[in-house]
Amino acid sequence: MKRALLGADDIFPADREAPPWPGRSEMLDGSSVFVRETPATAPGAEPALYVHGLGGSSTNWTDLAGLLANRLDGQAIDLPGFGRSEPARSYTVASFADRVIRWIEHSGRGPVHLFGNSLGGAISVRVAGTRPDLVRSLTLVSPAMPFLDPRRSSQSRVLPLLAIPRGDRLAMRFLSRITPEDMANQIIATCFADPTRVSERRRLEAIEEIRIRYELDHYIPAYLRSLRGLVSSFLRAYLPGDGSLWRIAARISAPTLVIGGRQDQLVDIRVAPAVARAVPDSRLLILDQVGHVAQMEVPRVVARAAVALLDEIHHPTARAPRLSRAVRPARRTNPRVAPA
Repeated sequence: MKRALLGADDIFPADREAPPWPGRSEMLDGSSVFVRETPATAPGAEPALYVHGLGGSSTNWTDLAGLLANRLDGQAIDLPGFGRSEPARSYTVASFADRVIRWIEHSGRGPVHLFGNSLGGAISVRVAGTRPDLVRSLTLVSPAMPFLDPRRSSQSRVLPLLAIPRGDRLAMRFLSRITPEDMANQIIATCFADPTRVSERRRLEAIEEIRIRYELDHYIPAYLRSLRGLVSSFLRAYLPGDGSLWRIAARISAPTLVIGGRQDQLVDIRVAPAVARAVPDSRLLILDQVGHVAQMEVPRVVARAAVALLDEIHHPTARAPRLSRAVRPARRTNPRVAPA
């Protein structure tokens, strides 16, 4: 494990808020998948794929994909049951990873620079660890890798619904009492360390996306079943066999960047250093005053770290010109996180 480097900030365009990138639906193995395209703005750009987290969508990558468009030809996928993709029969981490693998194969763009946030991070770990031929590099933002203490996540209040028959109906009844505006504010307060970093435009986009979710009968079941699948992967991490995400992480051969927000309310902050220790060729970046979705809260910082990783891949003896004070070495003790 190494400390992450940051590239220069002035290589990126001035801040501007682009609308969500255009997308398209495409049939994949008999089911519709929705993918947003962020076309490259410079020749020689390499393919990238962005995978969102639980309850998110491809729009979670709008800003970061735009900043990296001069280096990466981006696609952001809506996982089954989320965004505009059709629901699935299974919502385990393994089934999501199989879907991502099939998309990379179907699109013919591999190997890709793979980005994953939260649940998307766990999915990306499985993709990179089981299909190294499809992944050129791996960037994980607050990956939802197994940890034992539910008090470390604000998702713990949802966990009882997983054990209640027809918990999705209870959840839908509860949500019907919350306006999309209030729900958007709650999500922003949970996912961002500083909610004032969310512009009015992005807030309105979040409200509209939530309004669409409320109209989809499959969204709540997909959310709860995905959470159940994620929790199951946590439990399996402590059992013998090759299914443990920590054992899979140890098999990753791609150069990997792991980013954690010190004020993350959803994933234990100790997870990011543990992931960096588990992956053989890794770099760790811990960001102060940042929450669960660093790619949305501080996209320029994440873009600088991603560019530094790309530069290292292409010029392994060179070093990025600047190093952020936000980079912190990982502690060696991590008693509540599953061993690799």
